[in-house]
Amino acid sequence: MKSEIMLFLKYNNKIFRYTQRYLERVLKKYDLSSGAFSYLFFLEHQEGVSQNKISREIGNDKAMSARTITKLIESGHISKKADENDSRAYQLYLTQKSRDILPELHREIDLLVKTITKDLTEDERQITMNSLKKIFEQAKQLRGEDL
Repeated sequence: MKSEIMLFLKYNNKIFRYTQRYLERVLKKYDLSSGAFSYLFFLEHQEGVSQNKISREIGNDKAMSARTITKLIESGHISKKADENDSRAYQLYLTQKSRDILPELHREIDLLVKTITKDLTEDERQITMNSLKKIFEQAKQLRGEDL
């Protein structure tokens, strides 16, 4: 049982590291980091949201989101506009630069997923996704808990 737990942690860690390295390399040409593209994907469907909302939805803490959003603004990928209802908040929007590269970003991410799952059948892919979703839901409980 102990070796099974260690393998689970090892595989999880290695998959994360390998995909992060791949994304860093591929996204560099778009002036993006592996942690930034998800903000663009989120804004693709919900422009005009606040920094706090996008932070909650993506699952990053406020400080991490603030740094990422600042970089995305500085690199010309998103813009911010003062919120008319809350002078302390800003609404975030994609720039044309991001709109132009979004189809390419989707292709890059699709290629990554297809590459790492190419040896799985469709049933295995579905089982894997369902299992990962269940594990993720349980893992969310660990945030902020003292173990």
